[in-house]
Amino acid sequence: MNRPTTIKLPALGIDVAPQQIKTRGRSGSIVKVEHVGDRSVEEVLDRSAYVNINADWVNAKGAWLIHVVLICLGKLVIDLLPGMTPQISWTLVNLLYLALSYLMFHWVTGIPFENDLHGGAYDDLTLWEQIDDGAQYTPAKKWLFSVPIMLFLVSTHYTNYNPWLFAVNITALVFVLIPKLPQVSLHVLVSLRVMS
Repeated sequence: MNRPTTIKLPALGIDVAPQQIKTRGRSGSIVKVEHVGDRSVEEVLDRSAYVNINADWVNAKGAWLIHVVLICLGKLVIDLLPGMTPQISWTLVNLLYLALSYLMFHWVTGIPFENDLHGGAYDDLTLWEQIDDGAQYTPAKKWLFSVPIMLFLVSTHYTNYNPWLFAVNITALVFVLIPKLPQVSLHVLVSLRVMS
């Protein structure tokens, strides 16, 4: 007594009723990119007149790899010094990288060449503030934020977690990471520079 069952399927058609489907746009990050600071119309026009080649290299091909290459070269050069222990070597590599990156990204202001093209719009900005036109949480800034942390972790491991070397390394790391935070504005850094 098998009885065939009938299944009623809805009518299929090419016409689809227009529906208002609200979807969230795709994003490469859970953190949004935001611009920090107030800018006048003149500053926006001066900054957009020409490409800022002072900060444009950060997004160029191979720019991220150069940090790793320079760290490895620095490690090789420091290891060539006679009597150098691995613990002191890694601490020196960490301190030298942090000092040079702080000097380059957070201390020197302005554009060293072709400054007249931008009408002085970048004169009071550090390289960190010029990267990606001051936008925070961009891939380049995330990379530049993570390199000192990774180097700190490597140097801490190879110093066998020595408390004194750890204290030196973490102190230097904190001094380099604080200016990279979006909460630290241009005005705070300028006032610190004026006081020194």
